[in-house]
Amino acid sequence: MQKEVMFAGFGGQGILLSAKLLAHAAMEQGSEVMWIPSYGPEMRGGTAYCTVVVSDKHIGSPIIKNPTHLVAMNRPSLEKFAPVVKSDGVVLINSSLIPIRSGRTDVVELIVPANETAIRLGSVKCANIVAVSAFAAKSKMVDVEILRECVKKEFSKKPKLIPLNMKAFDEGLKIAGM
Repeated sequence: MQKEVMFAGFGGQGILLSAKLLAHAAMEQGSEVMWIPSYGPEMRGGTAYCTVVVSDKHIGSPIIKNPTHLVAMNRPSLEKFAPVVKSDGVVLINSSLIPIRSGRTDVVELIVPANETAIRLGSVKCANIVAVSAFAAKSKMVDVEILRECVKKEFSKKPKLIPLNMKAFDEGLKIAGM
């Protein structure tokens, strides 16, 4: 079965890293994976987004018009991409920066105060880890323990960042109800 997720937000929010972590976890599980970033001139401050496609078969095309899921880290991203998410998908909304909801009744909305949680833990820079772990727990696209190991591996060259990111990861799981 093929599933797609669009990660979207401001440049500098760790959008591409979140998507990379999810893609890495899916590869570790043995899935076929496509990771397609889009960050052009909006890399710092505008909308940046990245699509991850995960499948148990070969992926025919990495271009997705209607993703299964959405992780929206800012309001412009929610407004742009929520209308095209497939029914029954998960739409994660970073409620720290998005005061509205998707307006959809046919998707599961996961409300995550990612920035507030990250600031409480010590650095807003780990908001993306809060979000990706919450999303993974709710969507079940990847095993969360495999994702946890991918986060550790990603930060292995900066080991002093691992404890903060593990706290952020655990907080995301709690928010998602795990």
